[in-house]
Amino acid sequence: MAFRAFYALPPENFSTESGQHTNAVHGFTSMLLTMIRQQKPTHAVVAFDLDTPTFRSLEYAEYKGGRNKTPEEFYGQIDLIIKVMAAMRIPTISVDGFEADDIIATLAAQGEAAGWDVLVVSGDRDAFQLITEKVLVLYPKKGISDIPPMDAAAVEAKYLVPPDRYSDLAALVGETADNLPGVPGVGPKTAAKWINQYGGLEGILENVDAIGGKVGESLRAHVEDVKRNRRLNHLLRDMELPVAIEDTVLQSPDREAVEELFDALAFNTLRKRLFDMFGEEEITDDGAGHEVPAHQVVTEAAFLATWLASATAKTAVDVLSRPVGLLREATAVALVRADSAVVVDLGSADAALDTVLGTWLASADAPKVVHEYKEAIKALAPRGLVLGGVVDDTSISGYLIQPDRRSYELPDLSQVHLKVTFATAGQESAGQLDLGLDADSGYADAVQHGYVALLLSEHFVPMLAERGAAALLTELELPLAAVLAEMELTGIDVSEERLATLLADFTAMMDAAQTAAFAAIGHEVNLGSPKQLQEVLFEELQLPKTKKIKTGYTTDAASLKALLEKTGHEFLAQLMAHREATKLKQMVETLKKSVAADGRIHTTYAQNVAATGRLSSNNPNLQNIPIRSEEGRRVRDIFVVSDGYECLFAADYSQIEMRIMAHLSGDAGLIQAYAEGEDLHRYVGSHVFGVSPQEVTSAMRSKVKAMSYGLAYGLTSFGLSKQLEISVDEARTLIKDYFDRFGGVRDYLRGVVEQARIDGYTSTIEGRRRYLPDLSSTDRQLRELAERIALNSPIQGSAADIIKHAMLGVAAELKAQGLKSRMLLQVHDELVLEVWPGERDAVQTLVVAQMGAAAELKVPLEVQVGIGTSWNDASH
Repeated sequence: MAFRAFYALPPENFSTESGQHTNAVHGFTSMLLTMIRQQKPTHAVVAFDLDTPTFRSLEYAEYKGGRNKTPEEFYGQIDLIIKVMAAMRIPTISVDGFEADDIIATLAAQGEAAGWDVLVVSGDRDAFQLITEKVLVLYPKKGISDIPPMDAAAVEAKYLVPPDRYSDLAALVGETADNLPGVPGVGPKTAAKWINQYGGLEGILENVDAIGGKVGESLRAHVEDVKRNRRLNHLLRDMELPVAIEDTVLQSPDREAVEELFDALAFNTLRKRLFDMFGEEEITDDGAGHEVPAHQVVTEAAFLATWLASATAKTAVDVLSRPVGLLREATAVALVRADSAVVVDLGSADAALDTVLGTWLASADAPKVVHEYKEAIKALAPRGLVLGGVVDDTSISGYLIQPDRRSYELPDLSQVHLKVTFATAGQESAGQLDLGLDADSGYADAVQHGYVALLLSEHFVPMLAERGAAALLTELELPLAAVLAEMELTGIDVSEERLATLLADFTAMMDAAQTAAFAAIGHEVNLGSPKQLQEVLFEELQLPKTKKIKTGYTTDAASLKALLEKTGHEFLAQLMAHREATKLKQMVETLKKSVAADGRIHTTYAQNVAATGRLSSNNPNLQNIPIRSEEGRRVRDIFVVSDGYECLFAADYSQIEMRIMAHLSGDAGLIQAYAEGEDLHRYVGSHVFGVSPQEVTSAMRSKVKAMSYGLAYGLTSFGLSKQLEISVDEARTLIKDYFDRFGGVRDYLRGVVEQARIDGYTSTIEGRRRYLPDLSSTDRQLRELAERIALNSPIQGSAADIIKHAMLGVAAELKAQGLKSRMLLQVHDELVLEVWPGERDAVQTLVVAQMGAAAELKVPLEVQVGIGTSWNDASH
């Protein structure tokens, strides 16, 4: 069934962020969920073959021979299916020396003996021999969706023999899939006629001499083959199994395991289907007795002051807000403790109530818990309210505990960590544990959210301590959230005139490329249709075929680029130009839609998306603007200095990742190069190629640069050969020479993976951990992927922590010096500020100082700066 799922779903459409294909896992799981929904079984079990010899292959070496080599994309997927089954609490059985079919046959026999109705799901026709009044086979006819039930009547109608004689029929006719040759000249109808005439295979063999004609001769010449086929295709029904049928009761899935695994597999739709299906199962709260406190809407300042003064522990704050253009504005604030809660309606609050609330919200001495601290700051700002004293943002602390999760939404964290499911107003709780809330308004929802955040915060305290992440939360991520909120509120000015010009230019480029593409083949075609492109490229133009996929031959960017390099065909050149122009046009259209009423773009930064700790930018994403291309520079040119300000100032780190590599590896050569201010890649090139630094050519330097960065990401000699377009032998020699000269790097890269295997996680300089359970996986592909992540996470994560510390330092110093200049953007390793007239020198001095002091490394942190009226002019 996994193989059928693999071939039913295209591999290129199903893969994880790390490149592991998941089409077989997705298809298998989807099919199983459909089966469970349709058939409503009380018990379920899955059997798998092992990749070891069976008693059949030991008897007949050619058994199942001649099968095609397992596709590369299928590797690792059976292990993942088994993990999914474990998370769903469905037992899986494999027995050395036997096939999954034997396991299923034994289970079917046991179920029938117990008086159960049994449904066998199998893509192997041998399973038809199991059919009885109590056992049916669900046999897929097309893909994995068309799976009709086969009963005795269906088998007899198709094969003209009853199910218990099907193995006799297969012994005579043979089975191509198992490489069991049948009797030459004997087809299913002849075999069925003999079986019905003589009462089965035994009767046929007893009367073999009575069967005349050429088919009789053929049968007599192949009697031993027939007997062997029958021995091999007959399924065993009396095996000793490690799981009893009573232990296969269908249970609710392990939600925490499903969440974690489906996050990694990006199975968001399947997750919903799975949880919806088992939603009627009650989830207990382990006796914790969670009950949301009653709340009251406060209208008097005196009452609120008294309630706030009675605090003995942390208070949760939940902010209700409404959209105002592309931003949001607070409408009410819920304050929640374990035993009581109040709500302040900001629209109706008088000045006295507003003052009491505002003073308490801003107080650093009143400890507060928030879910999504940065969003709360931004929503309160239009009301003139400041949020201080926040000691936990549960969306961030949840991320520090599990940095590879898909979602840190409050309901998801609550479900996973507290086993508490809650519904907001107007939504049913689907029979799951309800917190007993009278959801009569948005206020009730806010109180509920605050209460859950409070519970989560307490739950997270020991988990943060165990992972060494408490300081990361309080000293880095929470202060950074406040800095990011200010940057997002400020936004960056945009020249709408340049934006319109750019959109027109990219549209013209796209149209020109399309026209030229049509001219190259003499007719029009939909350049966005893979099917039509396949017809043009491989049928009409007869170009060399690309990689075979289910729908024909791939037309992805990498394949077409290689095809263009090989053929130089004008249509391909224009097609690629059209794709690039289309991508740029879409990027500019997105930017145009993102311009707020104030004429500025306010990107949103996420602290809990990238598992390495890097910030991500969205709505719009400013990190995907090309840096080095001319078109990318034109896009950056639309971001301009605001009226009243002098210029934009950009600063970024030089070779931050290689400097971190030098620090972590302690390699004397790298440290010396940076200490002496050398061009690192020229210095490394001189040692690798055995020439003086002056003799290192630009080609040598490029090779060394690609290798230096690539090795930190697990680059192999094969990968380097493809990247540099050199032979694998030359790439292998390059890497060997590199490691011979820089042994500290070699030792570090080896050691970091081994240490991660021992610890179960990698760690940045700051102690930010990333857990990698697949380092001990028996699946080679998963294990090697985890090893590559182990190599680069400490470097990428350390770079992320360093730029975050730099941002905190710059923000604090701007405030301490009373400067009006402000920080606008953080993109990769670059900071962009807007400079107030007369503050340029002060800004440059403090930014370079704070970025340089953001970490104490064994090598200096070098900062490059630029100034201009646009982001492009300021970048360098």
